[in-house]
Amino acid sequence: MAASPAWTARVLTIFPEMFPGPLAVSLAGQALERGVWALETVDIRDFAGDKHRSVDDAPFGGGPGMVMRPDVVDAALAATLASPPALPVVYLSPRGARLDQRMVRELASGPGVVLLCGRFEGVDERVLEARQAREISLGDFVLSGGEPAAIAVIDACLRQLPGVVGRAESLEEESFERGLLEYPHYTRPQDWQGRTVPEVLVSGHHEKVRAWRLAQAEKVTRERRPDLWERYAGSRGSRS
Repeated sequence: MAASPAWTARVLTIFPEMFPGPLAVSLAGQALERGVWALETVDIRDFAGDKHRSVDDAPFGGGPGMVMRPDVVDAALAATLASPPALPVVYLSPRGARLDQRMVRELASGPGVVLLCGRFEGVDERVLEARQAREISLGDFVLSGGEPAAIAVIDACLRQLPGVVGRAESLEEESFERGLLEYPHYTRPQDWQGRTVPEVLVSGHHEKVRAWRLAQAEKVTRERRPDLWERYAGSRGSRS
């Protein structure tokens, strides 16, 4: 008998055909085939009460667009949450807390996550409150629905699971792991169109390479993400 997956993603959506999508290929797809993680999709329309399988209605107070009904969404959530293991509910929303690597590690450290994908103008607030849904955003922009965001969340979490990424130590130097953006990378040819690889990287001196990479990561972070740099510099000061 196969062992239970270490991590489960349950996705509530009106477009289940969008999954697994890119999660079926590369490292994520290989891990899915090996049973390292499991993907379950729930079609919210299956819980609609009319012959048209309607999941939305006009907003109270007027305005454009439609809103996903609380009774339909809650019925889908109830059925999903009835199956073990107990998983936290995450609603993908532009108004949510912005996803970061700390949050990814937190989600990946548990048994999995239920991802609610909104459409139209969003989901009725009452069901979000009743189910204590955690709202998460990929950034300050708007997508047509929560499905692309759900795929991104799952992919980010999968990289944290044992057995997904070939060399676990490679995760330690990725962007955000130390509070910094990642340093630049180079490979063959050593001279490309007159642009050469920094000499230190071909010196064979590992300590100098590590020092150069740290300095470059700090430089890139300071120039491109002053918000990250401020936190990083502050944390270094607090340890000194």
